[in-house]
Amino acid sequence: MDLGLQDKSVFVAGSSRGIGKGIAAVFLNEGARVTITGRDARSVAETCAALSTGRAGRVMSCVGDLSDPDAVREALHQTTQRWGAVDCLVCNIGSGTARTGWELARSDWDPVFRINFWAAAGLVEAFLPGMVKARSGNIVFISSIAGLESLGAPLPYGAAKAALEHFSKDLSRQVGKFGIRVNTVAPGNILFPDGSWQRKLDTDRDKISATIAAEVPLGRFGDPEEIGAAVAFLASRQAAFVTGACLVADGGQTRA
Repeated sequence: MDLGLQDKSVFVAGSSRGIGKGIAAVFLNEGARVTITGRDARSVAETCAALSTGRAGRVMSCVGDLSDPDAVREALHQTTQRWGAVDCLVCNIGSGTARTGWELARSDWDPVFRINFWAAAGLVEAFLPGMVKARSGNIVFISSIAGLESLGAPLPYGAAKAALEHFSKDLSRQVGKFGIRVNTVAPGNILFPDGSWQRKLDTDRDKISATIAAEVPLGRFGDPEEIGAAVAFLASRQAAFVTGACLVADGGQTRA
């Protein structure tokens, strides 16, 4: 299936590792031009080198903390200077690290919302005006199944992801008239080197393997490229009539 992504400009936030790297790899395989981003310069450089083989002219990098509005504006400037308008913005910024339990202070909530909600909203604030001007564009948020169901995740994390999914739905209704589509992908348990699930496996492989076998009908973890495939589809012309959707990619774990 031709997704029609050849030469499209795609900005993937948080793409130096994990799910973001898998998303970037899929878009590059589809012929898109991709901006790789991350906070660590070395990690970004290594990812660009790994993904650039045979297609160096379609990869660029931006280093910075994309929860910082100044860093976002600079990343947008660099990308548009290189490739012009951004066709697709992938908001892949988040962290499941948060305090558990219900006895929480404001200081437990603020950093979790900052990285899991406000960072994505800040990206939209910067990138959306250019899409409105062009009357074309595509935004895909990377959320989590923790925003859809009660799965035992920390309260601030689940609430922040639920807010992100609601934001995506409402935003899609407001910008559809400009030819812009907005969708969300909610991943389940995704395994990659140095990720949280890899650390859990390293700590207690038998327990984690048993949990996956019991809770995930497909009986395995997902990998970053499988999330990348879902994102690329939503950004493609094959999904031209899809907006305001939340595509769940969790191996069947959610029940609602």
